[in-house]
Amino acid sequence: MFTGLIEAIGQLRSVAKLGGDVRMWIAGSALDCTDVKIGDSICVNGVCLTVVLLEANAFALDVSNETLACTTLGTWREGRRVNLEKALRLSDRLGGHLVSGHVDGIATVLAIDADARSSRWRFTLPVHLARYVAVKGSIAVDGVSLTVNAVDAHSFSVNLIPHTLANSVFGATTVNDPVNLEIDLMARYAERMIAG
Repeated sequence: MFTGLIEAIGQLRSVAKLGGDVRMWIAGSALDCTDVKIGDSICVNGVCLTVVLLEANAFALDVSNETLACTTLGTWREGRRVNLEKALRLSDRLGGHLVSGHVDGIATVLAIDADARSSRWRFTLPVHLARYVAVKGSIAVDGVSLTVNAVDAHSFSVNLIPHTLANSVFGATTVNDPVNLEIDLMARYAERMIAG
């Protein structure tokens, strides 16, 4: 589990095909990995991945074909900047919302507009996810916990404050870029309970 509060920005150092899928190395010198060990989970742009190798300032992640097909990871190239968050410990504060790192869909940035010191971002909303997104509800976009300001059948919008822009990959994200979406866990479980 994660909180959706980004701890550091890393960089994709390499992507290598390995046994039919992919191994990615992330250089995350700003991420404190002193307490990370092989087998731990790290959320990378909203995707929960397992650390398989560790170096002083980098770690490797094996990425399955399923993950490559269901997220933006399949389009990544060396040098790409990525949001990083280590797994939540039970003693940590929950400042964002509960994020599993299991991507529900891919969206596209439709618009970025100034809104005082913040900026208002509008994203496409995959039709199959629209019923899970509510005004003032939570959504994770590339692993960042955000509050929904508006939603319709095909899009939703959020505000990004200067801190979020400076401390996540949103500072380099532009219109038409793809992003990973994760709906709020509570919405997913509520639907399952109602469906019986």
